[in-house]
Amino acid sequence: MSGNDRTVLDADLARFAAGLFTAAGAPAGDAALIAKALIWANLRGVDSHGVLRIPGYLARIDNGITNPSPDMQITTDLPAAAVLDADQGFGQVALARATGIAIEKASAAGIGLCLIRRTVHMGAIGYFALDIAAEGMAGIAINVSRPNMAYPGARTAGLATSPIAIAVPGSTHAPLILDMATATQSMGKIQLARDTGQKLGKGWAVDADGNPTTDPNKAVIPTALGGSKGGGLSLMFECLTSLTVGNPLIAPFLEAAPDSRQHMQNGLVIAINIAQFGDVGDYAREVDRLADAIKSLPRADGVNEILVPGERGDGVLERRRKTGIPLPDGTWKRLEEVATRLGVAMPKSTPGK
Repeated sequence: MSGNDRTVLDADLARFAAGLFTAAGAPAGDAALIAKALIWANLRGVDSHGVLRIPGYLARIDNGITNPSPDMQITTDLPAAAVLDADQGFGQVALARATGIAIEKASAAGIGLCLIRRTVHMGAIGYFALDIAAEGMAGIAINVSRPNMAYPGARTAGLATSPIAIAVPGSTHAPLILDMATATQSMGKIQLARDTGQKLGKGWAVDADGNPTTDPNKAVIPTALGGSKGGGLSLMFECLTSLTVGNPLIAPFLEAAPDSRQHMQNGLVIAINIAQFGDVGDYAREVDRLADAIKSLPRADGVNEILVPGERGDGVLERRRKTGIPLPDGTWKRLEEVATRLGVAMPKSTPGK
C-alpha cells in the first residue's frame, strides 16, 4: 500500500456502502444486503469483488441497466426447482432470493434448484453458497454474463469469466468454500491492479489487439483458466443457465444482435439437503476428517501450511475484522467521486500501513 491509502473498519464501510445504494434508489433492506456482500468479499481479501465495484454498480443505475427497485417474479415453480426473473435487479438481491427458494425446496424435496434470469453483476457468489452451508446443506452457485474473456485460441472476447462457488458444512472445522472464476484472473483483479498501480501477472490478460500484456491499463480481456478447461467450463455454464431460461447471452453478443452488449447476467443456485441422504452430523465430521487428512500431507519445500478451500479467506477475515479493510488510493478516489455526487459522507479512515 502507498502512503495515500486508507484503512476503514468493516462496520463503517458497510454503512457507507449501504448509504450510497440507498441514495441511488435501492430500498434500505436491499442496500444493506448488497453492502454486506461486498464488504464480506473485502474482509476475506477478495478486494476485486468488494467496494471497488460500487462506482460501476452506480453507473449501471445511471445508464438504466440496473433496476434499483425491481419487481422480481417466480415464473416457473416446480417441486424441486424454480425460475426467478430478477427484472434487472442487483445480482446480490437476486441471489439472496434464489438461495432462499433453493433452501426451501431442498428442505422438502432433498434438492432445490433456482435458476436466475435477467440480473446484473452478482459479486462474490461464495457468500450465498455459505448461506446454504449454514443450513447444514451443500450449496452451489454459478453465474454467467456477456463475453469478457478470451476464448482459447481466439484474439477477442468469446466467453464470460463465469464463476462457480461450492460450500459444504464442517463440524468443528469452518465450512469448506471454493469460489473461483473460469478466468485466470477476473476483471475485478485487473481493476484492482489499476487502483494499486501494480503490474498484472504473466498470462492474466490480453490487450485490445489480443496480445498478452502485464500492463493493467492496456489489459481489456482476461484469459481462460487452464486454457480450454476454463473456457469449456464457462461455455457449459452458459448452457446450464442462460439457455435453460431462454435468455442467451453469448451467441447474441458474438453475432452483434441488437442490445446484445448491454450488461446482463443469469445464474443458478442449488441446495442439497444432506439430511435427506444421511446424518448431517456424520457428514460434517467427515468433512473435518477430509480437511485434516489433506492438511497433514507432507509439505513441499517452502510451504508452511497446506490450506483447504476457504482457509485463506478465513484467516484474512479474522485479521481484517480487527485491523480494518485496506482501500487503495485509486479505489478511495473513485468512491469519493460517487459519494460527493450522491451527498454521502465518506467513512472514517486511518492512513494505510
